[in-house]
Amino acid sequence: MAMRFASGFLLFLFMSSSSIAVAFHIPVVNVTAMPAVFLFGDSTFDVGTNNFLNVNQTIKANFLYNGIDFPYSTPTGRFSNGYNTADQIVRLLGYKRSTPSFLSLLNHSSTFKGRILQGVNFASGGSGLLDKTGNQFNNSMSLRKQIDQFLTVYANITTIMGPEETANMVSKSLFLISVGSNDVFDFLDNSTTSPGNLLYNMLSTYHDNLKSLYDIGARKFGIISIPPIGCCPAARLYNNTGGCFEEGNEFAKKFYNATEELLYGMKSELPGMTYSLGNSYEMTMTVIENAYAFGITDTATACCGDGKTQCNQKTIPCNNRKEYLFWDRFHPTQRTSELAALTLYAGSTRFVTPFNFSMLASNDV
Repeated sequence: MAMRFASGFLLFLFMSSSSIAVAFHIPVVNVTAMPAVFLFGDSTFDVGTNNFLNVNQTIKANFLYNGIDFPYSTPTGRFSNGYNTADQIVRLLGYKRSTPSFLSLLNHSSTFKGRILQGVNFASGGSGLLDKTGNQFNNSMSLRKQIDQFLTVYANITTIMGPEETANMVSKSLFLISVGSNDVFDFLDNSTTSPGNLLYNMLSTYHDNLKSLYDIGARKFGIISIPPIGCCPAARLYNNTGGCFEEGNEFAKKFYNATEELLYGMKSELPGMTYSLGNSYEMTMTVIENAYAFGITDTATACCGDGKTQCNQKTIPCNNRKEYLFWDRFHPTQRTSELAALTLYAGSTRFVTPFNFSMLASNDV
């Protein structure tokens, strides 16, 4: 299967099982109490990490037409026509956009310590749960490597605030993670194990990574599960009818169920741990089946490029970008990401369980 990057690329605004696309009240976060936000994962959350890595050009997005709808039409490294899901979630929490990437901050060392207190984004396009995922792209930053970078940030926060205040701050911070799709794409590209073994390895690694963050001091986890990756334009090429590639979708459903069990078990074992889990699969399939209710007219093709071609300066994007589900062959449009964030932030328990991200951010859980 072709190149791939996204996890959680299609999350939508479903507030009840009987209505699709309804207006609702957005909880307001007290600006004086905004938590720091630390983001981990793949290209769904990447806000420029890969700009600083010596990686294959296919997992970079710091060129047009990426960013065409970002302020000043700037290609920032986001795999989007504008803001991505990381930006949209953090904006709902009261910030202007996603916290900066770790490597971007390192390259502006004079402001590093002054900016990390609001959080840092470690996400890297092409990365996965497993260390070997994305190896074909060279220096891919797996979730474990991203956690190693967080340790550096933690040490710097400690020099600013001291150990006790740092521990208190981190315990109240949000740790948002969107990862897993690339592990599955690697499996579909070049299977060297069974689906059962892959699922076991991914869940075992996820457990260890979450436990590492918990041991450092993290307590609040916002997890985005794998969407129906078989429905993105690149995967549809493997279905002669142009429909969704079901092998990928079936794995996504199993991964969600296994992740739900994993988090439930960890919460019972680890004092103070709490989480919200977004069911990307359920939300995505609902919108694909009811696209017009969301003002979406195209749920199968890419706005920029196609299932085979990467979005770049030579692939002229569509004009009606708000009506497309997909920006490129893997990633959502800015509009899709906005709806995704709204669902995660204020959605019902059918799609975000046991409660949504706004409740996770509060001091009540």
